[in-house]
Amino acid sequence: MSGDWRPVAARAASLLLRYPDETVLAAGPLIGEALPGLPVAGLLGEVAAHRAGADPGTLRAEYVEQFDFRRRACLHLTYYTCGDTRRRGEALADFASVFRRAGFEVVDGELPDYLPAVLDLAASDDAGWRLLQTNRVGLDLLSASLAKDGSVYRHAVDAVRVMLPAPTTGDLTAAATLARTGPPAEQVGLQPFGSLR
Repeated sequence: MSGDWRPVAARAASLLLRYPDETVLAAGPLIGEALPGLPVAGLLGEVAAHRAGADPGTLRAEYVEQFDFRRRACLHLTYYTCGDTRRRGEALADFASVFRRAGFEVVDGELPDYLPAVLDLAASDDAGWRLLQTNRVGLDLLSASLAKDGSVYRHAVDAVRVMLPAPTTGDLTAAATLARTGPPAEQVGLQPFGSLR
């Protein structure tokens, strides 16, 4: 698969997965112009058309309901493999290091594992594609969750998945395991019951 079209598709997917504020929605016509000819135009076009034809207030409420109140539809990739554990801090530091080495800054106070930010990096540097590939299990689980909810945003996530190499057997096994068990969890600071007085 040629990589020539992927930067444009990655940038479009980034915008389509961001909170639909005025600036993001204003980019809608530009996204529409960029889609024809892209192998993932059909998938991204579903989200673009949905946003073009809806009331901005309704779009914002829908987005918040989907991504801010449902942990299983999280746009932060390390959540799927690290959950709310100390290991996630290390994973975030690794993401931040990749961004720094690429000379890329995450804007709007977002964490470096925020999917739209990683897509922006991928649009300009191969390091972004490596992060996406390494965290493919999160993308697979996010897609499954959005599909279960009937969310139009699943199409944008599926477009990203199409842009990556096919999943390995290990990817599929990891996704199935995490889908069954959920992200890791730890209870920090609890002493064993035997040591309590």
